[in-house]
Amino acid sequence: MKVDRAIRTAAGLAEAGLLPADRLAAAEAVASSYAIAVTPAVAGLIDRDDPDDPIARQFVPDIAELSVRPEERADPIGDLTHSPLEGIVHRYPDRVLLKAVHVCPVYCRFCFRREMVGPEGLGTLSPEALERAVAYIAGHPEIWEVILTGGDPLVLSARRLADIMARLAPIPHVKVVRFHTRVPVVEPERIDALLVGALKASGKAAYLAVHANHPRELTAAARAAAARLADAGIVLLGQTVLLRGINDDAAVLAELMRGFVEARIKPYYLHHPDLAPGTAHFRMSIAEGQALIAALRGRVSGLCQPTYVLDIPGGHGKAPIAAGTVRAAGDGCYTISDWQGGEHLYPPTSKGE
Repeated sequence: MKVDRAIRTAAGLAEAGLLPADRLAAAEAVASSYAIAVTPAVAGLIDRDDPDDPIARQFVPDIAELSVRPEERADPIGDLTHSPLEGIVHRYPDRVLLKAVHVCPVYCRFCFRREMVGPEGLGTLSPEALERAVAYIAGHPEIWEVILTGGDPLVLSARRLADIMARLAPIPHVKVVRFHTRVPVVEPERIDALLVGALKASGKAAYLAVHANHPRELTAAARAAAARLADAGIVLLGQTVLLRGINDDAAVLAELMRGFVEARIKPYYLHHPDLAPGTAHFRMSIAEGQALIAALRGRVSGLCQPTYVLDIPGGHGKAPIAAGTVRAAGDGCYTISDWQGGEHLYPPTSKGE
């Protein structure tokens, strides 16, 4: 069945053949807590004959989401701890998150803000709240970068995005505006000339981080959307969440990272999944993640290497968590591990080493 509009209910997923009938009741139970949305572009990627399809696993509800572990939390990365007012998260000195909207074109089943987003979530900033948020940014000269996130900021109309950029344009200390989005992948037709133009403002460098987790997401339409952004001078970054059953394989990760680079998207972060409620079935151990990152070294170009990071629970920020390749060996020397697991002394003790 061809899907021609976004599906927002479990029953709609079942009708489209994206959810087996015997999982409908469980999916409806999940939907009572967490939002559902699957765009036509995403529905077209799902293999209905594969019960373990990595695209379906990202977007189709699973009863496992109702199993909450003791270590999981509603605000796993501590946004609220660092929110001085509505719409702003100021965790690091030189940058802020501006959360203008809390809805998305799709809802990932592993979302770390799943308690805040969706039709029943925190909604869109009112004009008054947006004005206060921009005033906060203007009043803090240490803020060099503004990151629009949410929710997905690219669900906003071109007019509203242009309005936000126009408000940021006169603030002299803001030099970079970054957008975090799934739209080029899940709704590529939205990336038209009007929207692309709305993302730019005089005197501001525009960056856009594209979230994709599996190489099949980088369709011809998604690559064309990325090209429209890149051709306009917007710098593209790739963000990926390491997910069991989706991309927990070195070959899959390598294909995804190469696909990013081919589309002029520089791999940026590979996120260890956060402790969001009901997401334990997606999480791997840090050791497993480190092994996958090690497997990428030397096998794909340096252009394709993301930084493996963990957002420390409680609002303490990101930390790189790839396994170390350097350790002290004494007397000012170090042991360096190469990409094949070999170990080498640095500086060498002789020309032969």
